[in-house]
Amino acid sequence: MKFEAILFDCDGVLVDSEPITNGVLRDMLAEAGWFMTAQECMQFFVGKTVREERATIEANTGQPLTDDWMQLFYRRRNQALDARLEIVAGAHTAVAAAQAHTLQRIACASGADRFKVEMQLTKVGLIGFFEGHIFSGHEMERSKPAPDVYLAAAQHLKVPAQQCLVIEDSATGVAAGVAAGATVWAYCPLPEQGPALRQAGASRLFDHMAELPQLLATSSAD
Repeated sequence: MKFEAILFDCDGVLVDSEPITNGVLRDMLAEAGWFMTAQECMQFFVGKTVREERATIEANTGQPLTDDWMQLFYRRRNQALDARLEIVAGAHTAVAAAQAHTLQRIACASGADRFKVEMQLTKVGLIGFFEGHIFSGHEMERSKPAPDVYLAAAQHLKVPAQQCLVIEDSATGVAAGVAAGATVWAYCPLPEQGPALRQAGASRLFDHMAELPQLLATSSAD
C-alpha cells in the first residue's frame, strides 16, 4: 500500500540521542543513590519519560523527585546533547524519501519535550523537514504507549491514522503507533531487540535507516 502520511519518532530513529541522555540520567541517579550500569539504565528508561517513573526513582534513591532535580537533569542533558549529538546514519535520506512518498505529509511525534526535539532536529539538519509538524508527548494528556501523540500528528496532517506509517525504535513507541491504528515499522539495528518490537506489534523490522526509501517503493508496488 502507499502510505498517505509518515510519522517519525525522534530519539533513536532520527538522532542517536539515547546513549547520551541515558548516560546523564544514569550519572544523576547514581549521585542520588541508585546505581545501574549504562545497559540497565537504557533497558529501563528507553521509550519512557523520567517523570512517569517517579515512584520507582523515589523508591530506589530514597529521595523525592523534585522540580529542581528535573530542571538540573534537563540542563545537563541538553549540554551533553549539544556537545555530542549525531544524526542516525541514513536518517536524512529516509526523511527525504518519506517526504517525497507522501507529498510532504510527514511529522515528528516524540515522547520527549518539545525543546529537546526541536533542538536535536536543528542540530542534525532535519528541522527544515519537520518545522510546524512536531508533536511532543509532554503536551498530550497521555504519552506513549498511549496513542495520543500519533493521533494528534495524523489529525494535523488530515490523514486517518489507519493510512499512516509510523517509524519507531522502542516497544513503547511501537505500542503507541499500533494503538493509534497505524502501520508500524521498527528501526532495529540490534537483532536482540527484534522480538520485543515484534511482540509490541511492529509489522516490519529494518536495521538501517537508509533502507527506508526502497522499503517504501516496494510497499507502494504491493
